Amino acid sequence: MSDEYNDDNNNFEEESVRENKDWHSPMGPAREKQIVYKEKKKRGGFFSYMLIALVSALIGGFIVAYIAPTYLYGNIIPFPESNSSNMNKAGNETIKINTKDDINTVSAVAKKSMNSVVGITTTTTEQNLFGNEVPSQGVGSGVIVDSDGFILTNSHVIDGGNADDITVQFEDGTKTKAQVLWQDSTLDLAIIKVNEKNLPAAELGNSDELIVGEQAIAIGNPLGLQFQRTVTSGVISGLDRTISSESIVMENLIQTDASINPGNSGGALLNSQGEVIGVNTAKIQSAEGLGFSIPINIAKPIIDQVISEGEFNMAFIGVSGLEIEKYEKALGVDIEAEKGFVVVEVSANSPASKAGLQANDIITKIGDLEVTNFTTLRKALYNYKPGDNAKIEIIRNGKAENIEITFDKAPQNR
Repeated sequence: MSDEYNDDNNNFEEESVRENKDWHSPMGPAREKQIVYKEKKKRGGFFSYMLIALVSALIGGFIVAYIAPTYLYGNIIPFPESNSSNMNKAGNETIKINTKDDINTVSAVAKKSMNSVVGITTTTTEQNLFGNEVPSQGVGSGVIVDSDGFILTNSHVIDGGNADDITVQFEDGTKTKAQVLWQDSTLDLAIIKVNEKNLPAAELGNSDELIVGEQAIAIGNPLGLQFQRTVTSGVISGLDRTISSESIVMENLIQTDASINPGNSGGALLNSQGEVIGVNTAKIQSAEGLGFSIPINIAKPIIDQVISEGEFNMAFIGVSGLEIEKYEKALGVDIEAEKGFVVVEVSANSPASKAGLQANDIITKIGDLEVTNFTTLRKALYNYKPGDNAKIEIIRNGKAENIEITFDKAPQNR
């Protein structure tokens, strides 16, 4: 075998051993030199493999993470199958819920509508147990509905229009006196006005389009002005609710689980777009998560007329009567109709008498709105002004009929 250097490992080992036989030491210089070379050779190869593997991994990750989703999947190769597909077994698109969305929505609604909600404080004179007149303080909320100082609130917030003094406090802390332009305790709504301009008016929504389960945000002053403009959120829990409060039956209410407490009355109930969909009015004291609001669509025609004319004149029909259930109990009779307003008396020279309405007629509709009792009759009339025409649906002698009526302005002494 030649003594020349051979790069083959086996030959290298064998040659090294043979050369070492010429040395007296068990580890001669030649062997030391060969071993050192062999160790350096192995170490250099290991790091080369590691470097190549690292670069390959980086290139592969780039292809999978960017190039494949962008240029390959759906164009050259099909999308990989996954259990987290956007389609469920029925073939319907899966609804994805991002919990951050609700938080952002509430914050955005509060930012948009906060300065449109005001605090309202009142002073009313009452008699104490000894017959002495003493001042009584009240607090509530209101919503600016027009930049020229028109504010919507509850009738009970201003003590049914009997408050001696009404003060409105704005977001910046400034205060000013207000006067009552209109109020109706049966609806628990009122419109007051302050002598201010360029106020931040709220945007009004459409309460007829509400669905159960959609988001609802309440802004008001629970428990007094020290907690003014408190924001609470929840959902629309129910629609067309009826509650009784202090001998007043309130119908067509919005039910929400957004927290509503004393002082929230008159404040705004808003949708996810920051539009006013209701006026907060009551909370069931014996239960949690049961708050109620008056649909804004009930107030819209009243607001429009008060703003344009400075006052509100409800269309006058000229009848008195009872709902069917009370009429049957009072007279001990059984009426075939299931619901409606039974006419007991028709006023002389009234729109009703001119249209041909008679006693014992049952009014079931005014326009497209159903009439079931006195409250719904009044609410239907709020959609008309004196001079407007409407079709009234009645039941007379067991048969349905339609009559045309032209509303008038209510007499001043009424």
